[in-house]
Amino acid sequence: MRILAIETATEACSVALFDDTKLVDARHEVLGRGHAERLVPMIAELPEKGRADRILVSLGPGSFTGVRIGLAVARALGIAWGAEVLGYPTLELVRVRSWQPDPRAVTVCMNGGHGEWFIQNFAADGPAEDEVRSLAPVAAAEAARYRFLAGNRAKELAALLKEDALVLELTPDARAAYLLHESRLTSDLAPLYGRRPDAKLPGK
Repeated sequence: MRILAIETATEACSVALFDDTKLVDARHEVLGRGHAERLVPMIAELPEKGRADRILVSLGPGSFTGVRIGLAVARALGIAWGAEVLGYPTLELVRVRSWQPDPRAVTVCMNGGHGEWFIQNFAADGPAEDEVRSLAPVAAAEAARYRFLAGNRAKELAALLKEDALVLELTPDARAAYLLHESRLTSDLAPLYGRRPDAKLPGK
């Protein structure tokens, strides 16, 4: 089965094409902004323009704009190719990226915007131990259960902990999507924002 993975939830934009679990080709760029302009050309640069039987796409949390761009492109390609489209949580992809050389318990900490961090704890195997939360740094440090930390705010989190921590600074990368367990994939493509939207309706 050909599988296309799309990751746009953070400053990193990446795509990867797999033949089952074998990586065929990939692109990974740290853009900051500009995902909307770069994503489709990145896919087109892959063999056979990235055409796949299944598409995996990040649901977030992360950048509101980035998440929406990735989902829109995945849905459009799914219709055009008649492909199955499944979503996965962004922090889950960071978690499996940290599995070198083996799976281990980890606290994933990512930039959440507005001075907050997304944080989630994972045992060595099995599902997440808690829901992803967007917390102020001090509260995030209190919520961290493990001293193995991964993510683009792992270094800052480690500085707040009273114990020594092992830090792995990572962003999500579509090249690790083959490690995602089927139980972490969903056909419900609703974005996982992790915090309330900035804009609110009057009176809300």
